[in-house]
Amino acid sequence: MASRTSRRRLLLAAVPLAAMLPLAACTPGDHAGMGGDGPAASGAVGASPPAAGDGPAACPESGVRIRALGTDAAMGLRALGVELVNCGTAAYPVHGYPSLRLFDGDGAPIPIQLVEGAKGITSGFDDPPRPLILQPGERAGAALLWRNLVTDSTVVATNGERLEVAPATGQPPQAVELDGPIDLGNTGRVGVSAWKKVTDSAPTPTPPAPETPEPTRSAPLL
Repeated sequence: MASRTSRRRLLLAAVPLAAMLPLAACTPGDHAGMGGDGPAASGAVGASPPAAGDGPAACPESGVRIRALGTDAAMGLRALGVELVNCGTAAYPVHGYPSLRLFDGDGAPIPIQLVEGAKGITSGFDDPPRPLILQPGERAGAALLWRNLVTDSTVVATNGERLEVAPATGQPPQAVELDGPIDLGNTGRVGVSAWKKVTDSAPTPTPPAPETPEPTRSAPLL
């Protein structure tokens, strides 16, 4: 498993966090997160394409493996990188945005509004999706962005404990390992970037501090 430092570098390489701005109201392109009967069984999160076969290191039947790269937090803004690896033997087409399912600690689905591009959150998220072809061993990256923001003290804040990610809507999701809860406050909104091909030679951008930090309020204690 890569170190926290290397995971942070991969996260920042996937999508630059160039401006930490408040989460904008949902646009017409927003849609509710997918529900489900419960979390899927967790897949392996190895860093390199495994050999075919049974056991934890086996490549999923879809031919791709999805894993989380770790969460970066600043001024109430959270960013979680996700990586899709072609662990199969054939080329794999990728186009569009990841699809998400979020669950609480009891396994109950949490309704979310998925904002494709997350306009108004940060630059880089609004880049349009482009068709990609991943050869065996190649990777694509995307990032999720949300704010731990409570806007209504009468609404209980949401903490997502389990996350499933699919390459696109309608494709099989995979459970990914989180390094902490997805604390949405009570906004219920998650921004997501389009998949982008990841190359080892890509520079690692450094996110600047926001010009005007937005204060956040803690969730009410029950």
